[in-house]
Amino acid sequence: MRKQFLCGLVLASAGAIAHEAPIDKLAWLAGCWSHTGAEKGSVEMWTLPAGGTMLGVARTVKNGKTVEWEHTMIRETEPGIWAYVAKPSRQLEAAFPIKSVGDGEVIFENPQHDFPQRIIYKRDGADGIKARIEGVSKGKEKAFDYPMQRTQCPNGG
Repeated sequence: MRKQFLCGLVLASAGAIAHEAPIDKLAWLAGCWSHTGAEKGSVEMWTLPAGGTMLGVARTVKNGKTVEWEHTMIRETEPGIWAYVAKPSRQLEAAFPIKSVGDGEVIFENPQHDFPQRIIYKRDGADGIKARIEGVSKGKEKAFDYPMQRTQCPNGG
């Protein structure tokens, strides 16, 4: 009887591990991030994983005006396929499935997208992240880096 119980416990634990969503490994991304060297108000914000999603929003401010914005979500887009889903200003929504996720780094990739084809987030110390977009545009490799530092989230109350 004890042997059956232990065997069942081991199998139940293995099943829980096998079904762990990759989004659960991205809690380090949650919070508010200011773009290093950018104008005040240029931020990216992510919620903690909950209900199978992480929600995000980003804003770029130049000369006191919002010039770019993006609504984002990390979610399961098909059974077993987790993706970064982006709706940038003046563009159509696009999904970038997770290519790899590790300790403090995640790579999303969509080779069919015009540009970028890859979106990368990587922890940079205790209070920093490096976001990077890369791919091919007009036949040439391009990449843009977005270093960010953790900042206090705006208080709307």
